[in-house]
Amino acid sequence: MGDDGKKLVLAEAAEKGRVPKLSFKSFMIPRRVLKGHFGKIYATAWGPDSRRLVSASQDGKLIIWNAFTTFKESVIVLRSSWVMTCAYSPNGTMVAAGGLDNTVSIYKLGTDTDKKVSQEKPAAELAQHEGYLSCCRFLGDKAILSSSGDGTCILWDIERRTPKGVFTEHKGDVMSLSPNEGDSNLFVSGSTDTLAKVWDIRQNGKKSVLSFSGHDADINSVQFLPDGTAFGTGSDDASCGLFDLRAAAQLNKYADSKILGGMTSVAFSRTGRFLFASDDETMVHVWDTLHASRVADLGPHELRVSCVQVSPDGQALCTASWDTTIKIWA
Repeated sequence: MGDDGKKLVLAEAAEKGRVPKLSFKSFMIPRRVLKGHFGKIYATAWGPDSRRLVSASQDGKLIIWNAFTTFKESVIVLRSSWVMTCAYSPNGTMVAAGGLDNTVSIYKLGTDTDKKVSQEKPAAELAQHEGYLSCCRFLGDKAILSSSGDGTCILWDIERRTPKGVFTEHKGDVMSLSPNEGDSNLFVSGSTDTLAKVWDIRQNGKKSVLSFSGHDADINSVQFLPDGTAFGTGSDDASCGLFDLRAAAQLNKYADSKILGGMTSVAFSRTGRFLFASDDETMVHVWDTLHASRVADLGPHELRVSCVQVSPDGQALCTASWDTTIKIWA
């Protein structure tokens, strides 16, 4: 569709959202601070109940938190401390992690609340990547997607512990991926080749469905809008982008001359009206997606903000940092 499609989508957005520019109210403040890691936190993921979350740190541990009480419900000691990503299964019974060991390790969460620290072996180890594991996301409860520094994404069958599809079109490290909530057959990946690609898992990685350009540096994070019609990106070029599947084009760019650091992670509010973007310094920036205006900054953390995640119910935001803390905003 190109430019015509882009104009149509923007016109539809303007028609639906005859609302004026939004101001981000000051009630969003840090309600909880989770402390317990002793190394840089690289990733977090909410559980399906929007109360629990898992965090991955280079202290070699996964921690399952109750974000309401701030209590640590369990601690999983990893085989490798060089962890870069984690994920929570949709049914809440499993978590996954991986990093410089090139492996997706899946752990089953026990029901024994007295056993706080677990050193048990993973329930499954999925190994085929030839580079570090940058991101993993469950696709239902029987499959998981992973991306790697080897330039590929893999869809895994968890029970059989074998790949169901390998996606190989990127020309650089794949840094992030995001499944589409609106269409479970689609996911998007972002790479150091500056491209974002949309894939259909039914094609087994033969060719991407769509390829999007628009950044001048590595794409560190991608995230679909909740309705699955578009996705956001965060890049080392200090900007974020909004790309629409229907128009097959970039709809908006989010940048500010005062922001100099690269974007490390992006997330959308449940309505899609706000984009949260963490940078490699200490802040999280909030953008009005329709008007491309920056409406707030959240923070600061003491060191680089590595991850930002909106809870499934849309009521809370968590930010994780190299300063070893997680903040819950609401």
